[in-house]
Amino acid sequence: METTSGEPIFSHTQVAALRMCIAALFLLPFAINALRRLTWNNTWKLAIVGLLGNFAPSFLFTFAETGISTGYAGMLNSCTPIFALIIGFVAFQNKLNGLQILGVVIGTIGIVGLTLSGQNVSLEGSWIHVGAVVLATLGYAISLNTIKYTLQHLKSIEITALSFLIILFPGIPAVLFSGTFETINTNPHALTGLGYITVLSVIGTAFAVILFNRLISNSSILFTSSVTYLIPLVALLIGIAFNEQINAFQIGSMLVILSGVFVANVIGRKKKQKTRNDKLRA
Repeated sequence: METTSGEPIFSHTQVAALRMCIAALFLLPFAINALRRLTWNNTWKLAIVGLLGNFAPSFLFTFAETGISTGYAGMLNSCTPIFALIIGFVAFQNKLNGLQILGVVIGTIGIVGLTLSGQNVSLEGSWIHVGAVVLATLGYAISLNTIKYTLQHLKSIEITALSFLIILFPGIPAVLFSGTFETINTNPHALTGLGYITVLSVIGTAFAVILFNRLISNSSILFTSSVTYLIPLVALLIGIAFNEQINAFQIGSMLVILSGVFVANVIGRKKKQKTRNDKLRA
């Protein structure tokens, strides 16, 4: 978070911690109303959703963007559908047909290409930032599968509110020990920055996650995760608008990933459905 002159207000850690806590506090009334659903069996699954699907990615993405461009970070989001498909197969025995496996292979090639295509990537520099985004997308994929296969008995608002209630516990210490209140007291622009973070937390996090979790419940994992079709394209446009350096190899790698997702999701899923229908007719 920066001032109009480009001077930082909050650190990347403070932004992530504030975003999670504000969203959790906004959702707190819904969480209290849904506490009766917080059984032990649900709690550890909701913890996975909260920690891996929201809390950790929030810190990983804000950290990553201190070392790589916003456009490049957004393009790396296209890893999510491929990871979602692989985890569904490995952890939840979601069987894949030949076309879906081909799509995973194509997407994996694209992921490797996109990971290696960053500007000035070195073991001492941006590798760790690229890895942070890839790790975040892996967390998204685990969260998606957890919701789809283990939390279908809960409403999307219950999943969102209760998972954020859980991450409020690590979120509060993160705010306290990251020097957030010192920044608010000493930086004259802090309240303005806090206002923007609040809007982002309520609209871009709380409401967005509720809608996304509802989409997961009502559709397939791959269809839901494929909203990342739009994220890298929007990120690319934003990067161009801000004159960020995005090379042809990055764009090509992103298109390879999206092609893999298309083969696995659209073509592969249609073939899988056709095979299932043929068996029912027989």
